[in-house]
Amino acid sequence: MTEVRSVLPVQAILGEGPVWVERDQALWFVDIKSHKVHRFHPASGEHKSYDAPCQVGWVLPADDGSFLAGLQQGLARFDPLDGRFDVIATPEAARPGNRLNDATVDPAGRVWFGSMDDGEDATSGRLYCFDRCQVRDSGLPPVCITNGPAVSPDGRTLYHTDTLGRVIHRIPIHDDGSLGAPSVFAEIDEADGWPDGSVCDSEGCVWIGLWGGWRARRYAPTGEILSEVRLPAANITKIAFGGPDLCTIYATSARKGLDAAALDGQPLAGNIFAFEVEVPGLPGNLVRLS
Repeated sequence: MTEVRSVLPVQAILGEGPVWVERDQALWFVDIKSHKVHRFHPASGEHKSYDAPCQVGWVLPADDGSFLAGLQQGLARFDPLDGRFDVIATPEAARPGNRLNDATVDPAGRVWFGSMDDGEDATSGRLYCFDRCQVRDSGLPPVCITNGPAVSPDGRTLYHTDTLGRVIHRIPIHDDGSLGAPSVFAEIDEADGWPDGSVCDSEGCVWIGLWGGWRARRYAPTGEILSEVRLPAANITKIAFGGPDLCTIYATSARKGLDAAALDGQPLAGNIFAFEVEVPGLPGNLVRLS
């Protein structure tokens, strides 16, 4: 049995977007519904939070020392030194009911990010690519809740999640950043919850958080389930590899949608959890902003 520990009792309403930032050896993540960006430094136990101007789906470290943030109204440059969010792109200005939800950076410094219907009903979520400070639509069919996404170690495969459809797609990434035809990578049984955020490890295996599934699961590049780790909260949103050797997994979780009885049964819901693995993650890629 893998030993899982609660390392930060933040009790997030909707904890999401964990990312290990090598330059400060810290875990950054967000609480979407509380409009908060969090920084956790495990070695010292220091925890700091920043107020976002609206719902914030993720922050990713950039090559100029700042962060790129996915706000409800668009992409913004976030500077932790002064706490400012400067909006630089609004790809969903015509869809006020949407918000940005999850993202990843590929080895070329491109950001793959998705949107979703904030009411979790309309099929209005799209996948985008931010490249050289330009945003383009991926051309994939819209879904209600886009999730993941994750990129293989060689940068040639994108994993894109349709959460409500309970399916993860595998999509070739061409040299120019365009996408090939998607194929089904994995489908999630109803009893196992909904696929949420995903990330690849150094062997090219895909780790997926399962909302309502009480677990994180590791898939082989061919789509077979290799292992899974049970966690003390039902809504596991996403994981990140961290620590000096990238062998510590940090998992975000959520209290959203849990009534009083459910919370009594999982008092650690919304916290940050950690456990150790033998296969490390990958060093984080930086967003190309400069």
